[in-house]
Amino acid sequence: MARRVRDPLVKQVLFHARPKEIATMKSSTKDQVAGKLHEIKGKVKEKVGEVSDNPRLESEGAAEKISGSIQKKVGQVEKVLGK
Repeated sequence: MARRVRDPLVKQVLFHARPKEIATMKSSTKDQVAGKLHEIKGKVKEKVGEVSDNPRLESEGAAEKISGSIQKKVGQVEKVLGK
């Protein structure tokens, strides 16, 4: 079952952005998008690890989810500071 993408920034990048637009994004926006994608990937890994009873995959997913949220916050801070 497919999940809906609710974050407008991720939706724009996944469905509407062209390669040229992605290349011209500010680094803060790139960090936010990459962070959100890592969060999603981490959540998926975590759930697959739970279902398959694989603690290593579950912990990898948790770590990737945390690193994604940190990267997203870095992008938000850069945006506020104007970098």
